[in-house]
Amino acid sequence: MISHISTFIKQVAQEVGFELAGIAAVEDFLELEYFSKWVDAGHAAEMKYLESRDDAGNLKRASLKSTFPWARNVIVCAINYNTAYPYSPEERDSRKGWIARYAWGREDYHDAVMRRLRTVENRLQEEFSTASRFGESGEKPALQTRCYVDTGPIVERVYAKYAGVGWTGKNTCLLNQKLGSWLFLGVILTSLELTPDLPVADRCGSCTRCIDACPTNALIAPYQLDSNQCISYLTIEKRGEIPAHMRDGIGRHVFGCDICQDVCPWNRKAPASAAAEFQPREGLVNPALEYLAQMSEEEFREKFRGSAIRRTKYNGLRRNAIIAMGNSRQPEFVPLLRKLAADEDLVVAETACWAIHQLTKDNG
Repeated sequence: MISHISTFIKQVAQEVGFELAGIAAVEDFLELEYFSKWVDAGHAAEMKYLESRDDAGNLKRASLKSTFPWARNVIVCAINYNTAYPYSPEERDSRKGWIARYAWGREDYHDAVMRRLRTVENRLQEEFSTASRFGESGEKPALQTRCYVDTGPIVERVYAKYAGVGWTGKNTCLLNQKLGSWLFLGVILTSLELTPDLPVADRCGSCTRCIDACPTNALIAPYQLDSNQCISYLTIEKRGEIPAHMRDGIGRHVFGCDICQDVCPWNRKAPASAAAEFQPREGLVNPALEYLAQMSEEEFREKFRGSAIRRTKYNGLRRNAIIAMGNSRQPEFVPLLRKLAADEDLVVAETACWAIHQLTKDNG
């Protein structure tokens, strides 16, 4: 039955659109110990949800055994979100901003992946029920499952490695030899005792392109990211002012960053996704900075309805666009920035003053 169920899970995952699926045992892997040390070192920055602890004071994400005592295995599913559009270093127009590739889609990836994951979960429940009914005699315990897409107390990429889906690259992203790193992960915790897949070997070798390319030096060592210095963290999770000394390195990024993935050799031939949900919405690939900086809150809600971009909040996106304008070397932005320097949001106003200084400092 175990072998049958494992095969069935992977078949269903493929049917609903996942390119990869594997099974990992629930164990206290060494990488989870590293995660605890990473949090303790302050590298999670202000993302307090990563520091959620149980009653004993242990990090929930560091031990599924304590958080979900019933869980025996983790089913990891991965889907490709890459699209046939240029990578960020190929786009040179400094009057436009860069939104991370994962947020271009017509639907928030949480919803798109969860919908597929729920189908796998439901089919698993049905198959287990059928197999139990016609299998060995005797009462069988109910099957327990739990689905998560980037929202649960689990470090998905660790379990993805041990499920054979990929390996953790030096940029801390999950890498697959055929698909590269443009992958969304979804996990199903299950009480089933299944045979785990074999982990994938690290194929980064001596390459350090991701580390060398990071403009803010967020990759402080191979496989080690300091979120405090990461453009994705700064433009998405960071509330309030972004430290002035970090702004130059942000360049024209207004939501997230793809640089460490764009330069990765494993992404050179990464295939494009056929999933309709991940095709770019109009205006999300290289949006005009002026448009973003002066949009109304109503426009923000309407433009990004159902989009992951809403996470940065209205004034956060304007703040980011203004920083990109300050880094643009385009003096044509100064008149608009002067208006924004009087904005009722103090962070937007302060950032606009900084941007004006950046664009006018060489003119005395």
